[in-house]
Amino acid sequence: MSDAFCSDCKRQTEVVFDHSAGDTVCSECGLVLESHSIDETSEWRTFANESGDNDPVRVGGPTNPLLTDGGLSTVIAKPSGGSSEFLSSSLGRWQSRETIATMSDRLGLVATIKDRANEIYKRVEDQKSSRGRNQDALLAACLYIACRQEDKPRTVKEICSVANGATKKEIGRAKEYIVKQLGLEQGQSVEMGTIHAGDFMRRFCSNLGMTNQAVKAAQEAVQKSEEFDIRRSPISIAAAVIYIITQLSDDKKPLKDISVATGVAEGTIRNSYKDLYPHVSKIIPSWYAKEDDLKNLCSP
Repeated sequence: MSDAFCSDCKRQTEVVFDHSAGDTVCSECGLVLESHSIDETSEWRTFANESGDNDPVRVGGPTNPLLTDGGLSTVIAKPSGGSSEFLSSSLGRWQSRETIATMSDRLGLVATIKDRANEIYKRVEDQKSSRGRNQDALLAACLYIACRQEDKPRTVKEICSVANGATKKEIGRAKEYIVKQLGLEQGQSVEMGTIHAGDFMRRFCSNLGMTNQAVKAAQEAVQKSEEFDIRRSPISIAAAVIYIITQLSDDKKPLKDISVATGVAEGTIRNSYKDLYPHVSKIIPSWYAKEDDLKNLCSP
């Protein structure tokens, strides 16, 4: 409170300042002596602990690892200054982060994979050697590597399906480039994680709508297949095992459907089946198919 002359009371009276309305009010008669005053108090709320220390705190959004400053500052671009370049770079990284998030969501990936892909992209981008390269392929490759490193691998074809037009060949080249760049940064080869056929089995079986019993048999069979020297890619072996399991069931799946569900060419599945065929009696669980059933499998 302070004293002021009130034209209504005709004397010096105590006045009250209403901060919310910006008005100076007479405490005696309520007359507004001055309105729309500027509030010169602090713009933040003060949170004090028990000791009475002031703590003027503002709360902002989370930090963003793709932005150089963590996304906590504001930069105003200047037509002829370096700030415009910084802003352009920061916005580009933000867009890249959104692209990675969109691809991750479409593939149903967990947040840890998305975060790792963001980290990989930032490390590559910081080296300033990726300019002029296909950004969609680079982002897709970062996601592919992140999936491998988090032991949740996806096929290149699966990544390609959400990669904004980047081809399998472009993603493959981008992956090799990123691995090379990260290797130079670390001074050692980049650990990508080992791929096993079983890593893809449940997802492939789900795409085909197979029964729980068939899925279980396929998982056991693909684990047994690792005991033999079958020189085929894990994805091809997974597709061939699915083909065998479905041929032994009442719900047989056409080779074409298996090819679509797994992303493996029909010819590749046939060749993998040919390599697995001599071992089917040891690979297929006995509870799922008897020896007589295995004899009914078509010869490759």
